[in-house]
Amino acid sequence: MKRPWHQWYLEGVLAEVEIPSISLYQLLERSAQDYPNRPAVIDGDREWSYAELRADVDFLAAAMYSRGIRKGERVAIAFPNSAEYILTYYAVHRLGGIVVQVNPMYQTHELDYLLKDSEASWFVGNREQAQKLEKIDLKQDLGIIWADPGDESENSLYGMIKEKRLQLPPLEIQPQEDLAVLQYTGGTTGRAKGVMLTHANLVGTVYQGFTFGGGVRKVEERILGMPPLYHVYGMSRMNGTMFNAQAYICLPRYDVNTILQLIRKHRPTGFPAVPTVYISLLNHPDLKPGDLDCIVACGSGSAPLPAEVMQSFEKKTGVPIIEGYGLSETSPATHVNPSARRKPGSIGIPLPNTDSKIVDMETGLRELPPGEPGELIIKGPQVMKGYWKKPEETAAVMRDGWFYTGDMATMDEEGYFYIVGRIKELIISSGFNVYPIEVEEVIYQHPAVAEAVVYGVPDSYRGETVKAAIVPRLHESVTEEEIIAWCSERLARYKVPKIIEFRTELPKTTVGKILRRTLMEEDQQRRLAQGGEAG
Repeated sequence: MKRPWHQWYLEGVLAEVEIPSISLYQLLERSAQDYPNRPAVIDGDREWSYAELRADVDFLAAAMYSRGIRKGERVAIAFPNSAEYILTYYAVHRLGGIVVQVNPMYQTHELDYLLKDSEASWFVGNREQAQKLEKIDLKQDLGIIWADPGDESENSLYGMIKEKRLQLPPLEIQPQEDLAVLQYTGGTTGRAKGVMLTHANLVGTVYQGFTFGGGVRKVEERILGMPPLYHVYGMSRMNGTMFNAQAYICLPRYDVNTILQLIRKHRPTGFPAVPTVYISLLNHPDLKPGDLDCIVACGSGSAPLPAEVMQSFEKKTGVPIIEGYGLSETSPATHVNPSARRKPGSIGIPLPNTDSKIVDMETGLRELPPGEPGELIIKGPQVMKGYWKKPEETAAVMRDGWFYTGDMATMDEEGYFYIVGRIKELIISSGFNVYPIEVEEVIYQHPAVAEAVVYGVPDSYRGETVKAAIVPRLHESVTEEEIIAWCSERLARYKVPKIIEFRTELPKTTVGKILRRTLMEEDQQRRLAQGGEAG
């Protein structure tokens, strides 16, 4: 079936490409065979070539096998971006195990839920996790492998690698059926759900992105690993880096000063990031001419990138930022803005092998014409197998192979898609639909604004009213009246924020995505405490 976006694919890129039936481990295996001496992982002062990385992965997998880890077992891994994560991730996949993604900043309560829900039988992490684990009463036995750099004790990760065991089982993985990862969602709409991603899902998204970009392995590139590896965006970029035999530079945790230091030291060429990274770099007082000259490819995901931020960064670097779209449930990438014909503000067009359309909100069955907002639904090899042990919740979002994203979007005549908001974040003020992203775009254009988020709060007269939470730029001041006047000149009256709150920072996920829902919940609690409504 031909869709309007196919006309914008690069010459030679097919709408449907053949994706090999292989495992994630085989991505690393192939690069180690083709480019054994290329740098694979750079973590501080430590470095692995592809041959060294594969050898250590195999040694670790063999040691894990000797201790009883078998195909299908859930292995929870809790690391910041590090060589330890990468070694463990591919060793688990070599055995056909299932990686349970764990945010290392989780506290005991969160870790307790995740380990019990996933029924993990092994946990791999740094010893700083020990106190949390001691407080958890698990029904199942939990094997533990500590993985601190320099620790070579008997059952530590590096002690196990040092054993240099060679006995490994045959690599017997059915990519379409076998789970590779349980990727837990953020849980903003309830308890976190384990997204079941197969080897085919995650290999598929690597090949789709590779093909869409022209199908050439650029082995000389160095990728700055900023998105957390325990997040689906960061994990996917790592898989792509390993597939392309590129160097992955570990950034243990988000810090704009560290990012700048790594850029100056290692001169990365690839820069996958989230909007807050671009904002913080633009506002960094020590950013010098030439700092960003090494970068040849910029990507943005996880949250919409304000057009003003995109334009400012590109003006400073001369490098276009390529926006994409995806979710944990889609491994994650489904749409990318083509570099040859970008439309700022758009999430772009579907990747090869991916179909996408906008459907009506009432039935979810009627495809809507260009320009009319509705729910974005997606079909493709990257769409998850379902939610772990949650068949009813799986059925609620999966229909006839289509994944219902919960995002409101439009498609233009040329097949480009635009996100206008989460269905549950749509503001209905005086009967009018207000999309937060549209208002945020206008606020970001104000020269004194560093960050902004817009959401609806209850109002006895309008039903809901528009509120904006704003972080001013460093050494800049702005008033509520100035923001309202700014918006009034650029937006219909019903879209203009009626309430402005200035803050020193906004709540964010570990990926840097602003937590609109958290602010909405804070407002709700404040109103309940005051016994009244906004407005």
